[in-house]
Order: sequence, then structure tokens, then C-alpha cells
Amino acid sequence: GFVPRAAYSLCSGSPSPLILSSVSPVRKLTVSASLSAAQHDPSSDTSHKSSTSSRWKPMCLYHTHGMCTMLDDPAHLEKFSHSCSDEFRVDISEFVNKKHQEFDYFLVLDLEGKVEILEFPVVLVDAKTTHVVDLFHRFVRPSKMSEQRINEYIEGKYGKLGVDRVWHDTAIPFEEVLQQFEVWLTQHRLWGKELGGHLNQSAFVTCGNWDVKTKIPQQCNVANMKLPSYFMEWINLKDIYLNFYKRRATGMMTMMRQLQIPSLGSHHLGIDDAKNITRVLQRMLADGASVQITARRNSPENVEFLFENRIR
Repeated sequence: GFVPRAAYSLCSGSPSPLILSSVSPVRKLTVSASLSAAQHDPSSDTSHKSSTSSRWKPMCLYHTHGMCTMLDDPAHLEKFSHSCSDEFRVDISEFVNKKHQEFDYFLVLDLEGKVEILEFPVVLVDAKTTHVVDLFHRFVRPSKMSEQRINEYIEGKYGKLGVDRVWHDTAIPFEEVLQQFEVWLTQHRLWGKELGGHLNQSAFVTCGNWDVKTKIPQQCNVANMKLPSYFMEWINLKDIYLNFYKRRATGMMTMMRQLQIPSLGSHHLGIDDAKNITRVLQRMLADGASVQITARRNSPENVEFLFENRIR
């Protein structure tokens, strides 16, 4: 498991904001760069070392928001990752049992924030190759809290990880996050209004039902938004795991321990959890699991669970 450690800091440097094509809009900042925290658990490195690079580096969180200003600094680039695929290398020789999947792409989602959503990370995985294609990451600013309560909330949640400053520098309202997410989905041809608002040959993958079943609708209500159509069905990886391996795993860390997958990053930092769930998904695909929809929403309030044998 993880041994929590504050491994985040800021780097100095003159700002020269980078605007990524997938970000709309992007606010220019006067800060330089932040680091994704990292805690590598060497004790779990018993197998599947090929799934990660030999020298793991934490990701720059300003970069995930399209705001890193240190891309011309060799020391920064040496120390921190700016690639979404470096840590997901997979040995294709292990794919002997791999099966054809119903979907072309999986969208691994792991939200953070119990009162309101604080972080919205998504890792895009090619179902055929299991390669990570891209990632979308936004910190979310609560809309119904006072500034004092927000500061207390963020200090308690992210202060110990050292990402409270980058959160304050980059967080935007949930409605803006979904607007930018839809732009990102459209660029990858996974969503469009002409499709009726549904996903195109792709599906959300979560570790549990809470993210899409409960928290997204709650946050839409808080933001006075209609629930988007692309949140009508999802894949609970716990249920796929239970039915494929015939053993229970109540969470991501249990899955990784049972599958002997090295854990990277900081537990309960959404972007790191989404990456670790992605590693579990990659392993399951390589082992021959059929990753199917496990829950479908017939209405905002009515959810149908499609697997009789499921984690409750």
C-alpha cells in the first residue's frame, strides 16, 4: 500500500504560458509550474514492471491544465513528466488471452470531493491496444461554499499532498469543466451533439458506482445543470473484476495488491488514482476480461445494475 508523503512543490521560473489545443478557454497565470506528487511503493514491484517506465517521474499538474510555463527548463523536464503515456508501457507479449471488446475506447474516471467535486480526471485508453491515448484533468471549484470554507476544505484535502496552491491557481466551476471536457471528447471523436449527446464507441470505467451514479448527478443539481446524456451508463471495474477473477476486491488498492501491480502516485489524488485504475484495467484486458457496461440509468434517479453477481 501507500505510505502518504507530501512530495509536491513549486518550481521557479519566468512565466511563458502554454495553451494546449484541448483546453478552451485557458487562463494565463503568473505562476510557473507544479508537480504531481509521487509515492512509489517499491515493495509492490513484484511483477509487471514492464507496465511502467524504468524511471518513474511525477507529472506536472500545471501541464495537465495546459498551464506549465517551464517547458524550456531542462531541469524541470528532467525531474517531471509531461507525457500521459510514459508510465503506461505494456508488454504486448502478455496479450495472449486478450479478447475483442464492445467498445473502442475506455474513459477511466475517478472523482475526488465528498461535499462537492474537487477534481475531475479522465484517462483515455484504446481498448484494442490498451495504450493510453490522452488524459483530461481539471480541478473543480465548489460553487456553494464561502471562500473560508473552500480554503479549509482544500487545505484538509490537498494541503498534505502539497497541491493546494496548484488547485487554487487552476480550479474552475464544474459547468466550465464539463464544457472543456466536451471539447476534449469532440476532438477525440468520442462525443458530439449530432450523436444525441451520447458517447461514441466508448464508455466510462470507474472503481465503484459512486462517481457516476451518485456524485455527478449531485453536482449537476448543485450547479443547476441538466445531467449530460453521456453519464447514463458506465462500467464498474469492481464488478468486472469479481466476475472475471472470481474473487472480491472492494477497492483499487486491493485489486493492485492481488494482481501484484506497482502502485504509483498519491492515493486520493484523483489523477493518480485514475492512472492506477488504468493499470488495473490494462492488466485485466491483457488477461482476457470482457469489459462491459455494468450499470445503466433509465432516468436520473433510476439505475439498473446489469450484473447479478456484483459488489454491493
